[in-house]
Amino acid sequence: MKLSEIASAVDARLEGADCEITGVAGIKEAVAGQITFVANPRYAAAAKTTKASAVIVDEAFPALDTPTLRGKNPYLAFAKTIELFYQPPRYAPGVHPTAVVDPSARIGRDAHIGAYVVVMEEVEIGEGAALLPHVVIYPGAKIGKNFFAHAHAVVREHCRLGDDVVLQNGAVVGADGFGFAPDEHKHWRKIVQSGPAILGDEVEVQANACVDRASIGATRVGRGTKVDNLVQVGHGCAVGEDTLLCAQVGLAGSTEVGNHVILAGQVGVAGHCKIGDGAIATAQSGIPNDVEAGKTVSGYPAIDNRQWLRCVAVFNKLPELAKALRAGKKPDSE
Repeated sequence: MKLSEIASAVDARLEGADCEITGVAGIKEAVAGQITFVANPRYAAAAKTTKASAVIVDEAFPALDTPTLRGKNPYLAFAKTIELFYQPPRYAPGVHPTAVVDPSARIGRDAHIGAYVVVMEEVEIGEGAALLPHVVIYPGAKIGKNFFAHAHAVVREHCRLGDDVVLQNGAVVGADGFGFAPDEHKHWRKIVQSGPAILGDEVEVQANACVDRASIGATRVGRGTKVDNLVQVGHGCAVGEDTLLCAQVGLAGSTEVGNHVILAGQVGVAGHCKIGDGAIATAQSGIPNDVEAGKTVSGYPAIDNRQWLRCVAVFNKLPELAKALRAGKKPDSE
């Protein structure tokens, strides 16, 4: 494919000679014929030494000898470029002979139902679905069009999923929330989890992540939100639109997360907390209280990111400070 054709497809401006591009690669691994990108300033020097035939950069990036595609969002442009070269497998419409589909289930046209799939009674699935091997859809689930469920994904009873939802391998939507009440003998009595999990349009739940059903009411994940591998969304949570829950994030029950929030890897949020729109929590933060909209927090208990950075700087000096105090000396001033 010509570089000029790529530029047109990804809404970028070509600087330098046109050339033939055969594939995409990271900036350090790329070879002649491939295109790469720079979105992180740490890799600016690598852009001058890369063996790639072309580089995607932002508008402000310094000029390069290598042919360049410039745009406002080089990361997004690179993502679109990958789509030009990589085509995922396509699954022909039809029902595999080992699949079990209840007669009462209603499935839209052009659906692919793979080997050992189970679709139970009163299920509704829109057109263009692809259910790969061993997917199970429990009774009464209602799912929109263009649903894509990778192998071993599960949607439990009465859950509702919008259009263009993707479940990666082993994702579970609507498993029982973790609800138990102690009786007079201090035995744990299970609380029935009667409410469904509801996913909006364009939600993706990645491998082995769980969105639990609610004891009462519903668990909700808003349009466009992405749930990474091994994430736990507890019962009764409400997650807004276009939010990112990164790997191993855990939301305890009844947590409210706003729109455009980013919770980085291994962030934990205590139950009944509210995370405001646009908030960011850096990796491994523990959030026991509400977070204001637009705030960036870090650490445990999570505090303002700038304050946390100052605290970490002091923490690294504690041995020196303790030694000076034991010696009865005034520690060196900053």
